[in-house]
Amino acid sequence: MNNTHSARLAQLIANNQQHLICGGLKGIEKESLRISKDGIISKTPHPKALGSALTNPNITTDYSEALIELITPPFADIKETLSYLQAIHQHVYQHLDDEILLCTSMPCGIKGDESIPIAEYGTSNIGKMKHIYRHGLWHRYGRTMQAIAGIHFNFSVPEALWPVLHQQENSSNNLEQFTSDGYFGLVRNFQRIGWLILYLFGASPAICKSFFNSRPQLMAQFEEFDQGTLYHPYATSLRMSDIGYKSKNQANLRINYNSLPDYVSSLSQAIATPFPDYEKIGVVVDGEYRQLNSNVLQIENEFYSIIRPKQIAQSCEKPTLALKRRGVRYVEMRSLDLDLLNPIGIDEGKARFIEALLLTCLLQDSPPMTEADFQTNNHNQLQVANHGRKPGLELEQNDKKIPLQDWAHEILDSMNEVCDILDKDDGDKPHSKALLTQQQIVQNPDLTASARMLACMRQTGQPFSRLALIQSMEHAACFNGHKPDETFTKQFNDLAENSLAKQAALENKSQLPFDQFLKQYFSQQCTDDY
Repeated sequence: MNNTHSARLAQLIANNQQHLICGGLKGIEKESLRISKDGIISKTPHPKALGSALTNPNITTDYSEALIELITPPFADIKETLSYLQAIHQHVYQHLDDEILLCTSMPCGIKGDESIPIAEYGTSNIGKMKHIYRHGLWHRYGRTMQAIAGIHFNFSVPEALWPVLHQQENSSNNLEQFTSDGYFGLVRNFQRIGWLILYLFGASPAICKSFFNSRPQLMAQFEEFDQGTLYHPYATSLRMSDIGYKSKNQANLRINYNSLPDYVSSLSQAIATPFPDYEKIGVVVDGEYRQLNSNVLQIENEFYSIIRPKQIAQSCEKPTLALKRRGVRYVEMRSLDLDLLNPIGIDEGKARFIEALLLTCLLQDSPPMTEADFQTNNHNQLQVANHGRKPGLELEQNDKKIPLQDWAHEILDSMNEVCDILDKDDGDKPHSKALLTQQQIVQNPDLTASARMLACMRQTGQPFSRLALIQSMEHAACFNGHKPDETFTKQFNDLAENSLAKQAALENKSQLPFDQFLKQYFSQQCTDDY
């Protein structure tokens, strides 16, 4: 995806329909570790005042009981999305007592795997399944990796655009198939250039030594920043490196993104294929589940990818089956680190840039991916995660080496037209301004989030853990210093109350024996009887 011309966009402009790319829905999922004011991971349960983590649509937990996840609905105006995220934070802080939210992606205050409490979801079958799945992740990857936090940016293309593209390209597929193909083209292009997100916004160039308490053998590959911190001098996002979400356990997994059927088939195969190392762990040992199964993946969510095609799953419906039945509804971009300088972890300019980048990925040609492409994309991502700011760093593009900065400028130049269209009715030109900011960062790597973070640590003489704690305390003071909006407070309190009632209703219903429930789930004969 290095050409600046897009035939798809050119035809929209020729027909005066380019405005149809505006107004796509944007939602955000933001994870944060709850910590004490001395920086130690929380051992307390998810606050009951925030509702049920199983059934609350806006406030839940991810891997750990301490890893809270805040979810906004999707909005066409990113300002509404960010305002909602701000309101959730404001509400959560009313119920944290003496705890705060850690503002960085890489965790601090961890004393080995056992210090990380696995999330609990109650006694219903679906709640047990979610908890056992996390136990499986512990046995497969360790708990520490699962305590990493990030932001997922959800984006759906404006619905009105698809029929126009379908008609102008004379597709023989029906509209649903055409739409899914379009989303997979977006996904493939993002995988080719997704390293740019790590370069621009990666904010995890350093790690607390405590992160390696359960995996001390990994420390040797890093340099020592200070007594408590390890780092790579030119790293951008160690969260997205092979000590973070880029797990070596999945290095040989080949998920096919060339079409929806190929994607569903390859992912389903991984979920159904036994894996010898996981068979050694055992599934049920001494009457207790250690994992849901001993296959390559327990469920779809175990596959770590920088971007996922998504469909909203119905009650007890497997994600792959939801995609197969109803096609792709949106994409989930997963490679964004928390911005430690922003109380909610992301700002408007960054969000507008991401929207423009995803639309550019949609509008550019997107040839099928080969095995060589998979290797190249993975190589480029790891290079940028570990060494992205290294002077003269070259990446692989079309079987050739290209300087990172040259390729980054190509991508940014290809976004100009999309940004102009998105800004047509806004005199402030926010998308174009966001693009200009990123062009300046490409010109000067010292302006990247990762470089600024390391510079701050050097100037203040603070280890990573201290910087993270001080910044987190400042964010907490910001939220605690403002009176929450009464309308949002009532809304979130009602959601919490309703979610607790819903969980109780699930647990009070007659349920299948768990073994039978699990068998039916994987054979996808589930009903509403959890």
